Formats: sequence, structure tokens, C-alpha cells
Amino acid sequence: MKVVALAGGVGGAKLAWGLAQVLKNDELTIIVNTGDDFIHLGLNISPDIDTVCYTLANLANPSTGWGRNDECFFCLEELKKFSAPDWFNLGDKDLALHLVRTNLLKDGWTLSQVTRYLCEKMAIQQSIIPMSDTPVSTLVHTKELGVLPFQEYFVKHQCQPTMTGVDFEGIELAELPEAGVKSLNEAERIIICPSNPWVSIQPILKVPGLRSLLSDKPVVAVSPIIGGKTVKGPAAKMFSEMGIQPSAFAVAQFYRGLIEGFVIDNVDKEQMHEIERCGIIPIAVNTLMSDNSIRIGLAKDVLAFSETLMKV
Repeated sequence: MKVVALAGGVGGAKLAWGLAQVLKNDELTIIVNTGDDFIHLGLNISPDIDTVCYTLANLANPSTGWGRNDECFFCLEELKKFSAPDWFNLGDKDLALHLVRTNLLKDGWTLSQVTRYLCEKMAIQQSIIPMSDTPVSTLVHTKELGVLPFQEYFVKHQCQPTMTGVDFEGIELAELPEAGVKSLNEAERIIICPSNPWVSIQPILKVPGLRSLLSDKPVVAVSPIIGGKTVKGPAAKMFSEMGIQPSAFAVAQFYRGLIEGFVIDNVDKEQMHEIERCGIIPIAVNTLMSDNSIRIGLAKDVLAFSETLMKV
């Protein structure tokens, strides 16, 4: 079985980890959002790639879902003394990874080559592929502060400004790395992880040519919204600010025309009929990944559900 997961953020990383426990190492490829990537203090930082990598390597901070476990922040404390930008929490272990990535990119490596190298060093057996080797920048249009790079909106301003729109600078030049194209061509199932549809999954889907690679594949998405709220991140807030009532149904509509199946939480099962009327087959299970056993259980549920879609 060949499976490709599209992911970004903590929710996406958690399901990717669950899938990694269920599938053989060579059966799973994870294509990760790079619209969040940015340069900070001269360093190339790829937040979503790092979150997925740390999670699969069992190195992620369990309380936040991002960053390193047992991290220290001596460098950040020194930066504060020099009045340097300190709004992005760079831990010392995390900093080492960013230094390596930055130096390799300066030496002419592509982001996908760097990511593969880092995965090898972290003993990650699954294939993690950036959505593009060329830069794409997610820009959030806000009512109060105008256009903000995503990390400034997300971290510096804590998602407080009102979002009025989002676009992706450089997306027209983006190209899925060859390994990603190969994985999608060989994939039997595509899983869209419970990541923010607006800023984690949408950039991936907007990479030129990517949607066409999904056109003949069974695609299943998992809702990041449970009971009208998100566990982490601003997805529900973004839906509201775009004039859409946040719900599992709203996420299904977002992916309408792309997905065959949609996984929602049991608390939202009353929305199944609405989702069916969109031409999407829904299933309700426990999607709140509060511990590793539930992550694995959800991965099994998603894979079993995708199997039924292949027979429809």
C-alpha cells in the first residue's frame, strides 16, 4: 500500500506519526507545507517541516506539539539582552537544525535534499518532502495591520488581527520536487491530514500541477475542526472571519470537488447528512488525538475508510 499524506502544523504531524506506526516505512510519504518558511536572524526556518520531522523522530515537545523536547533557550535569552528580535522562540537544539539547513542551502543544496539529509540524521525512515524547493510565502491580509507574513501573524501577533484574505507569494513558480511527483504517481491513497485548510493545506494544493496528480486517486480528508473549534491554531477563527460558520461541514465544503471521503469527529456526526449532500462520503470516529493510542487508532480508521472508497 502506497500512501501520501498532505500535512502542516501540529495536527498534521500527529496523524502523520500515527500513520507511520501503522504503515511500513516505504509505504508512507508526507508532503509538507512550506508556505510558512521564512528567514529569521539570517536563518532559513521551515516550521511545518520541522514539526513533522520532530514528531516522527519522537523529539517534539509533548506539551506544545512543536519545537524540541527538553529544550533550553540560552541563546534566546542572550538575544533579548542585545534587543534583537526575540518574538520567534528559537530553542538551542532547534537552532542547531536551522544552522545546518541554512549552511546546506547556501552550499547549493535544494530544500528537499536538505530535508532528506536531516531525516537521515534523525533516523526518520519515512519520506518527508517539501511541497516546493523554491520559496513560497504565505501572506495574511488583515483588517488592522495590512499584509503580514504568516509567522508574524501567527507568532508575533498571536493570530489576533482579523484575517480578510490570504495569498501565496511565489506559488506560480513553485514546483513539486521530483520525489513528490513520483510518490503521488505511485500512491494508492491520498490523506489530507487535520491541518489548517487555509494556510497549511491550501498552499500545497496550489502548487502548479499538484491537483492534477490527485485527480484519479481516492482522497480522504480529516477535519481539523471538532465541535466548531480547533484544538490548536486559528482555522476556526479564519473561517469565521471569512464569513463562514466554523464546522466540520465548512471544512468539507472547502475541499469539495477534491475529496471523496471525509473523516469527522463523533461530536459532529449530525453533520453527516449535510456532507453527503455535497457528494462526499463521511465517517464519524474519535479524531481528538490526545494520546498516542488515539493517533494510531485514527490512522487505522482513516486507512480502513480509504479502503472502502477504493471499492465504491
